[in-house]
Amino acid sequence: MSASRYTRGSFLLRGGEVVDGSGAPRFAADVVVEGNRIVAITPPGLGEADRVIRVDGRVVCPGFIDSHSHDDLQVLKRAVPHPKLSQGVCTVVTGNCGISLAPLVTDKPPPPLDILGNQAYRFDRFADYLRAVDEARPSVNVVPLVGHISIRIKHVADLSRSANAAEMDAMRQEVTDALSAGAFGLSTGVYYPPARAASTDELLGVCAALKGRDAVLAMHIRDEADDVEASLEEALHVGAQSEARLVISHHKVMGASNHGRTGRTLKMIDDAATRQSVCLDCYPYEASSTMLDAEKAARTGNVLITWSSPHPDASGRTLESLAREWGVGLQEAAGRLMPGGAIYFSMSQQDVDRVLSHPAAMIGSDGLPHDSRPHPRLWGTFPRVLGHYSRDRKLFPLEAAVHKMTGLPAQRFGLRGRGILAEGNAADLVVFDPDHIREGSTYENPTGPAIGIDCVIVNGQIAMWKGDVFNSHAGQRLVPQP
Repeated sequence: MSASRYTRGSFLLRGGEVVDGSGAPRFAADVVVEGNRIVAITPPGLGEADRVIRVDGRVVCPGFIDSHSHDDLQVLKRAVPHPKLSQGVCTVVTGNCGISLAPLVTDKPPPPLDILGNQAYRFDRFADYLRAVDEARPSVNVVPLVGHISIRIKHVADLSRSANAAEMDAMRQEVTDALSAGAFGLSTGVYYPPARAASTDELLGVCAALKGRDAVLAMHIRDEADDVEASLEEALHVGAQSEARLVISHHKVMGASNHGRTGRTLKMIDDAATRQSVCLDCYPYEASSTMLDAEKAARTGNVLITWSSPHPDASGRTLESLAREWGVGLQEAAGRLMPGGAIYFSMSQQDVDRVLSHPAAMIGSDGLPHDSRPHPRLWGTFPRVLGHYSRDRKLFPLEAAVHKMTGLPAQRFGLRGRGILAEGNAADLVVFDPDHIREGSTYENPTGPAIGIDCVIVNGQIAMWKGDVFNSHAGQRLVPQP
């Protein structure tokens, strides 16, 4: 069957099992789509529509929501094949880790802003970026956050110190303007050099713009290794004082000496959740990926280079092999490769399992689409959760896995009418084979598309069918709802 006949209009999906995104048990049903909405969910064989698509033996569920992406520039471009559509993602949250394309104009963005590209920072106002997203008509829906690092570079004269009162006022106004334009909230990344000098008082001053707005505050905490608990405590404090819906970004603990500490950090989050709104996102891998840092790379040891400006041919090679070839230590080798990006193998499987299984944990890829050799999470996060972790290792039921990537993030980000397969909700849908779904991406072949995704429907339009893109403009920028 050709899917080209079904890109628009009334149709139904027949023969599948519905996993509705709430965490409830699956059930057999017909799902009827008309325009951009789900108009009926009926017992099998009773649905009526102009056309019928058979999905026998498949699961039908809400479109996945990537709760932590760095697709700010990607959504302005037409990407075919698309790393998110290929794995069932219909909505991406952009502007994470304090990094957003706006409001900032520069042709020399310092690390880590260069993960989005050196020529991409051309929007002086957040509203200008949002307008560009609207004009691009992206492949997927977009939930934009504004980044503290971008704002800080624009307004703080000396990044080696905390902001003064005037700079803090200017940053707070930028956040207010971004929220008024359509940002869902603010993200921070005080782990990174341009924001490392920001004090807790600076964060509180800037985040004061979130009060009374029911906004999101996504925080890449100050340290995820030796000082992880103190850093988490700071984030919880800032979230509570800001009256924000706090998201702890890509929660993990790094370094062999810290393995097992997620038992304590997750308890801290649970305790805080009795007093404030807090959740977390995570990705299903034991390795992280970010800017290349010489000291961190030398400390980690097992490091894979994803890109390097001075040595492009180093992409895909280990830091250890390069250091041996050059006859230097790990730190000096990493210094020669900078600026660049790297994958750090520094987490334990036990900690990854514990975080993934936590009831408040959403799934986010944290993928970097502009790396020449990206971490496989860019292409494989969502099918890996469904296949490797849910089906094969039975870490949690399929219904719980789907909830972590649909209903839970929709609730946390305030995406009304999405994330749950229900009558009247937006027709963002995924059809997949539960027996065969798995990631096709590996560290050796990081851009391999997902296996077992049959169909991706975005706003009622078939965007991808059997790996072929049928509509690369079915998405839209979503707007915060009061």
